[in-house]
Amino acid sequence: MSEPSEPGDEAGNEAGSRGSGGVLVLAATPIGRVADAPPRLAEELATADVVAAEDTRRLRRLAADLGVSVRGRVVSYFEGNESARTPALVEALERGERVLLVTDAGMPSVSDPGYRLVAAAVEHDVPVTAVPGPSAVLTALAVSGLPVDRFCFEGFLPRKAGERARRLEDLRDEPRTMVFFESPHRTAATLTAMAEAFGDDRRAAVCRELTKTHEEVRRGALDEVAAWAGGGVRGEVTVVVQGATVVAAALDRPSLAAAVAEREAAGTRRKDAILEVARSTGLPKREVYDAVLAHKGATR
Repeated sequence: MSEPSEPGDEAGNEAGSRGSGGVLVLAATPIGRVADAPPRLAEELATADVVAAEDTRRLRRLAADLGVSVRGRVVSYFEGNESARTPALVEALERGERVLLVTDAGMPSVSDPGYRLVAAAVEHDVPVTAVPGPSAVLTALAVSGLPVDRFCFEGFLPRKAGERARRLEDLRDEPRTMVFFESPHRTAATLTAMAEAFGDDRRAAVCRELTKTHEEVRRGALDEVAAWAGGGVRGEVTVVVQGATVVAAALDRPSLAAAVAEREAAGTRRKDAILEVARSTGLPKREVYDAVLAHKGATR
């Protein structure tokens, strides 16, 4: 939310107003139900001079579902042709045309095509505005049941296991709630890797087919949702993971080893003691185990 504007500011500063200059409009599209489309989307589709769409066939279906006739030029704009097609769209904007950018679902440029065109438009002093609407990131965050006061969006993790593990290791001590996109066939492997990096007991929510008929939100510890995903996952997937606790990030290895030793002295098996400390701190079991080994080596 912004501070109240001075009288007359709204009319003078409206980037999306229809004048003689070109304007780039980023329009959110439904992530599931067509009824969730923002009302302005139909107007923009009907009046834009150019509609740049990630998938032109999906655009035609969406327009038909909305009862809209697209009169402007329709061009494809996807990951494979972003660089080549951006200059022509900027030229259209500089000629004073209104260019509407839509992707298959959600807001353009958020893990979707759009960033290059926005950056180019800004560089050429072309106004950029947006038609706000559905967002898988915010929807998943809102229904996750995890803290929402601070969060970060990490998009898709690397496909290769080694690169994915390194990225997750970098995020191990991230205190904010984290939001990820993932393909259904990699969801189980990703959740397992998250459990290894963040700890089995870190809370998470796996959101599948948001706003669609078969919407499902599976909440639980990472090891629990990883086991569930092992049976197979279908549809669009967004994963929300709880951030690290300040306590977990601050503990050093001697403190971890001492906590395990204290439990062992009370009669708890070492394996169970390590698990208890990992759960109480939010750290991966491997890190607690390594701390115990390092302490043993130092005391020999």
